[in-house]
Amino acid sequence: MARHYLDHASTSPARPQVVEAMLPWLSFAADPGRVHTDGKVARGAVEQARERVAALFGARPREVVFTSGATEAIVAAVWGATARGRHVVVPAVEHSAVRDASAMLGEVTEVGVDRLGRVDPDEVLGAVRPGETGLVHVQWANHEVGTVQPVAEVVAGCRERGVLVHVDAAGAAGHAPVHFDADLMSVSAHKLGGPQGVGALLVRRGLRLRPLLVGGEQERGRRAGMENVAGIVGFGAACASLDLAGEAERARRQTDAVLAAATAVEGVVTYGDVDERVPHIACLGVEGVEAEPILLGLDQAGISAHSGSACSSESLEPSPVLAAMGAAADHSLRVSVGWPTTDADVDAFRRAFPAVVSRLRSLRSS
Repeated sequence: MARHYLDHASTSPARPQVVEAMLPWLSFAADPGRVHTDGKVARGAVEQARERVAALFGARPREVVFTSGATEAIVAAVWGATARGRHVVVPAVEHSAVRDASAMLGEVTEVGVDRLGRVDPDEVLGAVRPGETGLVHVQWANHEVGTVQPVAEVVAGCRERGVLVHVDAAGAAGHAPVHFDADLMSVSAHKLGGPQGVGALLVRRGLRLRPLLVGGEQERGRRAGMENVAGIVGFGAACASLDLAGEAERARRQTDAVLAAATAVEGVVTYGDVDERVPHIACLGVEGVEAEPILLGLDQAGISAHSGSACSSESLEPSPVLAAMGAAADHSLRVSVGWPTTDADVDAFRRAFPAVVSRLRSLRSS
């Protein structure tokens, strides 16, 4: 049976250009911090990748700090910022890495969202405590429902108040235009067709933060540990090879088709803002059937998708994102496309979904 992978918001496979770029570096042993020729060659590869990552986000290369992924970048941002002030403002729909790091390292004020999962900039700014707040979080787009957040308004308001802002852009990077204009921004390679195990924290020029990882002077003293040269090269290749406008247009068309087919089934609704969303994510609520059996039914039909249901993840709690929106997490389904998604993948979902839901509802009624 052919498989149809529709869970790209979790992770996407590496692009062919990425694999090709990485292969020589998997067997090349040289520390980029050394002055010998091999070290200089490795350093050149890392710095070229840094330029490519910076270019995708409209940043300066020196503002890019390579990490092991977005999770490390987020924790590093919180660790560094809370040295300035322990109070942290966290919208309720932020990723668990943001919420957990902030709760562990600081004192959190949580800000709610509307039924579409969007924060109110005035409410976010109203939670700032002068002289106490060290950091305000606002994600570029929600990782479960796709809703785009009012990042520019939050950043501008925090700048007026002299408060640092961290933008989690991992869910939008490589899928929609993302411009670095905050103090801190976290991104990940594997969600845009790069390798797993590498990401970046973008740090505004002139901003100095205490490093999370110490013990070396790598990344200009901002992140200790020998650089993952092969992964960094792959990250750079992914940023340089993606066709942002073309891929976004195709993704929007494909997820529009998913939403149209799904909502044609009685009792299926959309979660999040179907218009102001990142193009690759579609989130659904299915009345009368829990998500887990739907996912299993789709999987039997060769389709991989995701849910905010507790049963479908490592967590024992339902999605706090959907709970904050007032939506039923145990009835949610997230379908997400990526750079290799074909119309045949979408057509497979359009055929399978109504049949799966109908069969489960008939079982439930009987």
